[in-house]
Amino acid sequence: MTEITQTGQSSHYPVMLSESVAGLAIDPDGIYIDCTFGRGGHSQAILNQLGEQGRLLAIDQDPEAIRYAKESFNDSRFEIQHGSFEALEQYCEARGWVGKVNGILIDLGVSSPQLDEAERGFSFMRSGPLDMRMNPETGLSAQEWLMQVDEKTLAQVLRQYGEERFSGRIARHIKEAVQEQKLQTTLDLAKVVAKASPKTEKHKHPATRTFQAIRIAVNRELDVLKSVLEASVAVLKSGGRLSVISFHSLEDRIVKQFIRDQSRIKDLFPDSPIQLEVVEPVIKKVGKPIFPSKEECEENQRSRSAVLRIAERI
Repeated sequence: MTEITQTGQSSHYPVMLSESVAGLAIDPDGIYIDCTFGRGGHSQAILNQLGEQGRLLAIDQDPEAIRYAKESFNDSRFEIQHGSFEALEQYCEARGWVGKVNGILIDLGVSSPQLDEAERGFSFMRSGPLDMRMNPETGLSAQEWLMQVDEKTLAQVLRQYGEERFSGRIARHIKEAVQEQKLQTTLDLAKVVAKASPKTEKHKHPATRTFQAIRIAVNRELDVLKSVLEASVAVLKSGGRLSVISFHSLEDRIVKQFIRDQSRIKDLFPDSPIQLEVVEPVIKKVGKPIFPSKEECEENQRSRSAVLRIAERI
């Protein structure tokens, strides 16, 4: 989401707001889903273009986002769903929307309120509990997960999800700190990683990749992304749009590959001398990847790594 909020004010700066909403090609009477409500910036922009018959369902697993939505959005066309967007198809089935949805927006970033609130445990810049859960009411916290995971698996997670060159060394130091009960806060973890890193990148904290990897693992982010992309095909109507904002290469690679694979004609039995069955493409790519403007990057540094991809249901 990467929305910037100003304390005591209602200003929000969702990433690529106009581009992502424009990509939905909104029908005023259509049905839309904002899979990552955050603080409602994208949702409000969608509602602004809907007529009286239009409908918007917003989803978020963060209880604070749900509380904010209920307090701030008093609109009969709007509904907030507490839960993971992994269950997108079930939410649509419950409303009779399967095959009827005009557009889905997915903003995969961590919202600024989550990053900026130390108690959520997402940031290595502030001391807080090692949590990192999008929904702090379910699942294992980062601290609990680090206590349970073995060193080899941890190194693999750091390498795969964080693209961390020194994954083995960092994993060893983390597990040693866990065993010595020296890993209680986010700053504890950041210090361990910094000490374990033989080299640092210019303008990047040495714990950046480790925090990303652990957060992805704790929240199963890549598996959930794959699930929601598959579900989007099932719930979108013909001509319905999918607008996805990614914030790192792992996410973007999954989105790019999904759109590419679903856009191709598939021969289910390519090695057979007789063509037995062919699956027609179900979506098509709309335009090229879109990146934040220079002005947006200057205003909101957290938008710099964002990529927007748009697809349309055939």
